[in-house]
Amino acid sequence: MGKHLLKGVWPMLVVGMILTPTASSHADAYIAPGVTSEETATLTLGLDHTFDLDDWSPALSLRLTGSVLLLERHGGDNAALVIAPALRYTFLETPFSPFLEAGVGGALFLDASMEDRDLSTAFQFEDRVAAGLHLEHGGELGISAAHYSNASIKKPNDGFEVYSLTYRHPL
Repeated sequence: MGKHLLKGVWPMLVVGMILTPTASSHADAYIAPGVTSEETATLTLGLDHTFDLDDWSPALSLRLTGSVLLLERHGGDNAALVIAPALRYTFLETPFSPFLEAGVGGALFLDASMEDRDLSTAFQFEDRVAAGLHLEHGGELGISAAHYSNASIKKPNDGFEVYSLTYRHPL
């Protein structure tokens, strides 16, 4: 990633941390290297908080992530501030419990273009699905797929996908 991009991302990361609620007993640091549908390298860095939904089901939880999505592309780098809630279902109560999650959030991009795609708007919706395993030390390992699109707010609506390996580490 270019040095100029990383300098511009720090203010977005600070804003993301401020906007993310503080529930220290359930806080995780989040990192997700990945690739877009255009074969552009990505890196997502963020904070993730879990809220139990035991009143509905002990297997359900709500995750709220505030993150920065960094994209390295030809012709200049790009980045986005992402706020993404996700509903999670955990299958078993074991040290390696598998889970599935899905959510819809929002992203604010620095540049409304991605390789040959015209996103039309800096604001994009994020639709995401993920699967993974809880690890013994409290962390998590998983995979995710996210689709970014402006939902036809403005034409053209050239969305793209990001496929990532994910790791969450408890704070």
